[in-house]
Amino acid sequence: MKQKVKRKYKKRYDKLPTILFFVLPALIPLIVFWIYPISRSIWLSFTNWDFMTPDYKIVGLRNYINLFKDVRFYEALMNTLVFTLGTLFPTIVIGLILALLLVKNFRGSGILKFILFSPWITPTVAISIVWTWIFKVDGGIANKILEMFGMAPYTWIDKSSSAMFSVILVTIWKSLGYAMIFYLSALEKVPGELYEAGALDGASSLRQFFDITLPSISPTTFFLTIITMVNSLQAYDQIQVLTQGGPAGSTKTLLYMYYQLGFQEFNMGKATAVAVIMIIITATLSLLQFKASEKWVHY
Repeated sequence: MKQKVKRKYKKRYDKLPTILFFVLPALIPLIVFWIYPISRSIWLSFTNWDFMTPDYKIVGLRNYINLFKDVRFYEALMNTLVFTLGTLFPTIVIGLILALLLVKNFRGSGILKFILFSPWITPTVAISIVWTWIFKVDGGIANKILEMFGMAPYTWIDKSSSAMFSVILVTIWKSLGYAMIFYLSALEKVPGELYEAGALDGASSLRQFFDITLPSISPTTFFLTIITMVNSLQAYDQIQVLTQGGPAGSTKTLLYMYYQLGFQEFNMGKATAVAVIMIIITATLSLLQFKASEKWVHY
């Protein structure tokens, strides 16, 4: 019996060099560009490093304690939640609607798909610069359109009451084409026989949508939900260009707070504490979504 066990483990160890040969090419970049930076950030969050000098001290949990006492942290956390939810649901819903409208090819549908997808492949900084011109109170295209309908000019990014809405609007506009493309691919893979069977059973178009289409594309919805949520949590470029976190901190998210703490206030210990909290939030939300997907995603 012992000899059999030894032979079994010996065979496994004999295969180890082969396994490492195939795994290491993918494992090395993962360690260098993901595991090591995260580990380094976690370690830095327990120091008082100022980012400018090589000297530092281990301060334990002081950065986290000070962070949880900071009112700015809770404001940034709330802004992050509002921004994430404000971009997530419209992107998913409108992206699906666009895909349903364009899933059947017609003359000009290819051009429409390209136009709708083009914002996603355009750098966010370039898009944000253009939108700053659109949002100008005096002479901006957005207010010119409002004036055509007899409406008063809107403040857009110049007031705290409207700045977050404006940043959310730009982010949704950029992300719609990405969601649409994935939904188009998913809709094309739904078997036509299911719709034929539904029609024979007397199901209306709306009933077929809820009973056939939505369950069939649920894996795509799940994927887009996670990707859109993570992208929203990591949003920085459009906030920096459009509002710089203002007015009065109304658009300052956790990632923007990390930038300010680390590169403006030179408090890298506290900044990396924010980054660690963001990692925990992202991992927790992703885990909850994976758990929820077991009930509604049909593989």
